Amino acid sequence: MPASKKTPLYAAHKALGARLIPFGGWEMPVEYGGIAREHTAVRTAAGLFDVSHMGEFEIRGPEALGLVQFIGTNDASTLRDGQAQYSAMAYPQGAVVDDILVYRHNAEHFMLVVNAANISKDFEWIDSHNRLDASVDNVSDETALLALQGPKAADILQPLTDVRLADLAYYHFRRGKVLNVDAIISRTGYTGEDGFELYFPPETSESIWTGILDAGAPHGILPAGLGARNTLRLEAKLLLYGNDMDGTTSLLEAGLGWIVKFEKGEFIGRDALIKQKQEGVKHRLVGFEMLGKDIARDHYPVFVHGREAGHVTSGSPSITLNKNIGLAYLPSEHASIGTTFHVSVRSKLSEARIVRTPFYKRIAERSGGL
Repeated sequence: MPASKKTPLYAAHKALGARLIPFGGWEMPVEYGGIAREHTAVRTAAGLFDVSHMGEFEIRGPEALGLVQFIGTNDASTLRDGQAQYSAMAYPQGAVVDDILVYRHNAEHFMLVVNAANISKDFEWIDSHNRLDASVDNVSDETALLALQGPKAADILQPLTDVRLADLAYYHFRRGKVLNVDAIISRTGYTGEDGFELYFPPETSESIWTGILDAGAPHGILPAGLGARNTLRLEAKLLLYGNDMDGTTSLLEAGLGWIVKFEKGEFIGRDALIKQKQEGVKHRLVGFEMLGKDIARDHYPVFVHGREAGHVTSGSPSITLNKNIGLAYLPSEHASIGTTFHVSVRSKLSEARIVRTPFYKRIAERSGGL
C-alpha cells in the first residue's frame, strides 16, 4: 500500500493532539477533542477544517466553458464571474464519476473542485474527453484549502480579510487577502451552516490556520475533523461520494436530478439520464430516522417486507436533533415519506421511517435568509 499523503498542516494537527486516520489516500484528522463537541461548535459558533486533501483543476482557454458543459451535468453557462455551482460528472450510463464544484473566474477560466480519492481518476476522465480548445491543469498540490464554518464564521473572518463579506452572496467567491495572503474566499461549505472556503498557497497554511484559530477563540471556534464534518453534512443531507453515490448509482437515483440540466445540450450521460427520467428509476435514495434507540451505521443491510433491499449508505446519531438518522437506497415503490422498513443492527431488525430531508436546516434558511 502506498504511504498516505499529508496536508501542509499535518504537524499542526499532531501538535493539537488530533486523532489521525487514512482517508482518500491522505492521513487526516478525524477529531481533536471529541466529534460531538466539534459538531456543536460548528452549529453554534464556528469550526475550522483542514480540507487541503481536496483536488483542484484549472480549465482555461477559448472553449473552457464548452469543456465544462460537456463533462458536467449542470449548466455552467448560467454562471457569472465570481459565482460557483454544484455539479457532477456522469458516465455514459448516467452513473456518477464524481460530484464537483465549478467556479467561474471568467468565460475562459474555470476551477473545478473534486473529491480527494478521485483526483487522478477525474483528471484522466476530463483529459480523455477534451477535444476542445481548452487546457486542463491539476493544481491540487499547489492549493491548500480551509473551511471556516458556523454562524460566527463571518464575524471571525471579516477582520482578517479585505473582502467585504456582507457583499459576498452564498455560492459566490472573490479574490482577496486573508491575513495578507492572496486567497480565494468562497461562501460555500459542506456542513449546512454559513461559512467560507479559503484557497491559498500551501506554504502559508500554518500562519492562516493559526491566525484564524486565534481570532476565533473569543467566539468559541474549535478545530474540527472529518468526524464532525461527516455528521454535519449528513444532517444537511449533503451526499458523500463513495457512500451515497458512485459508479453504480445514477444521479437521478441519488436525488440529484436538480443538477442535471437536459436543456443545455449535449453532455456525457445525457441520453441515458433522459431514458431513466422517462422510464422512472427503480431505486431512490431516501432519508430515514430510527424509531428506536438503535443506530443505523454505514453498510448495514436494510429490509422491506422481510426481504433484503439494499444497505445504509450513511448513518449516525444526529447530534443536533438527538435522534439516529441515515440514508439508504430503497425500491421506488417503497420510497415514500412515512413508509417504514427495517435496518439490520447486529442481526436484529430495527424499525426505521422515511422522513423529509434535509434533516436539519439552519434558522436563516428556514426564515428565507442566506
